[in-house]
Amino acid sequence: MNPEEISVGLDIGTTKIVAMIGRKNEFGKVEILGIGKARSLGVQRGVVTNIVKTIESIKEAVEEAEAQSGLNVSEVVVGIAGQHIRSTQHSDYINRQNPDAVIEDRDLQELIDNVHNLVMLPGEEIIHVLPQEYKIDGQPDIREPKGMYGSRLEANFHIVVGQISSIKNIGRCVRSSELEIADITLEPLASAEAVLSQEEKEAGVVLVDIGGGTTDVAIFKDGIIRHTAVIPFGGNVITEDIKEGCTIIEKQAELLKIKFGSAWPGENKENEIVSIPGLRGREPKEISMKMLSKIINARVVEIIEQVYLEIKNYGYNENKKKLIAGIVLTGGGSQLKHIKQLVEFVTGMDTRIGYPNEHLASPSSDDLSSPIYATAVGLILKGLEGKPKDHPSDVERAANEEAKATEKPIAEVAPEEVESPEAEAPEEEQEEAPENNEKKKPYRSNVFENWANKFRNFLNEDL
Repeated sequence: MNPEEISVGLDIGTTKIVAMIGRKNEFGKVEILGIGKARSLGVQRGVVTNIVKTIESIKEAVEEAEAQSGLNVSEVVVGIAGQHIRSTQHSDYINRQNPDAVIEDRDLQELIDNVHNLVMLPGEEIIHVLPQEYKIDGQPDIREPKGMYGSRLEANFHIVVGQISSIKNIGRCVRSSELEIADITLEPLASAEAVLSQEEKEAGVVLVDIGGGTTDVAIFKDGIIRHTAVIPFGGNVITEDIKEGCTIIEKQAELLKIKFGSAWPGENKENEIVSIPGLRGREPKEISMKMLSKIINARVVEIIEQVYLEIKNYGYNENKKKLIAGIVLTGGGSQLKHIKQLVEFVTGMDTRIGYPNEHLASPSSDDLSSPIYATAVGLILKGLEGKPKDHPSDVERAANEEAKATEKPIAEVAPEEVESPEAEAPEEEQEEAPENNEKKKPYRSNVFENWANKFRNFLNEDL
């Protein structure tokens, strides 16, 4: 199987880490070859707080996916989120030296390079530079400037920014798991690839990905990303409220939320009771379903109000900047009963649940088409796009440069890095083994090969 036809998505979430291997079939649908899921023990609100536990969870998820697919994973497309993510708008321009020549890719790239040179706040780096509308010699609302004439090329950009320390920690966890980063993508953009149609993006739509630790928001209009935001709480705070309000342990609170939870208190009667087994021989605890739904409702309303605030920050109101397609909910939190109705009640906008099954091949199981896996499917789609990246993002550059740092590998995490016979062999000997190189040929664009070579050189010099 040609590794260039395969993509691996790695969704590092607060409650779970998912590794998913997929490829496109002859009909353009994604065929899932293997999936691995592990409990996320070292991540809080999208930010790595324990390197060792995160690496263990990544390895567990990847090994399970490898066992199902029979393939060896060497590179992954990593999703990034977390409370450190923010977005901003920026306009920039270039004056072309030869206005008699048509605008080409290098002109667009020069404009993007100017944006990458912007000075960010201390500790921040640019993750994505997403062009919106272009202007040529003052003529606005140009979607595709290639092939046109003009001397002054302008554009509006949506810029996604994150804390470089958080990105480096994710990069270190991935590399210590014996993997390389093929691409880094903002998770709401990946989820949008999986669950939104082009018609919805054109009409105007809000994607709300309710995860365990964060709620990601992405707004599209006229087919272009307009606004992104990460709200620093998600399904975990609902579980925590149930735990405190009902005085039960976290495991029982999570099961209560999944099996009996409802975002709409009016659905439950006062006399509906659920019994929770007591601890160590204690009497069972009886919990009113009405009270449970009131606890859930209060927190879900808070999340929805934060989402609606971000929609208003974009500039939405009833008369201007209409979002005809409304809201699409995805992620694990979207499976809560009656959440769709509650979102419609609070925001007054049409709402549906987003499933990634539109892009999946028909034999895929029902579990894979769950909103829980929307981000992982979107990461696979990003990896399968096959478009070489003209400009490596500052985040990817920093993540790869981290490999050249003088710090020693974590012995408890990756002792095999020191004992690896391949690392001990000089580069000349490795080049003489075409079969091994062919097996480990990275299935990504050539832009990243230099970084991989520098990382191998660093390991050789260190040893």
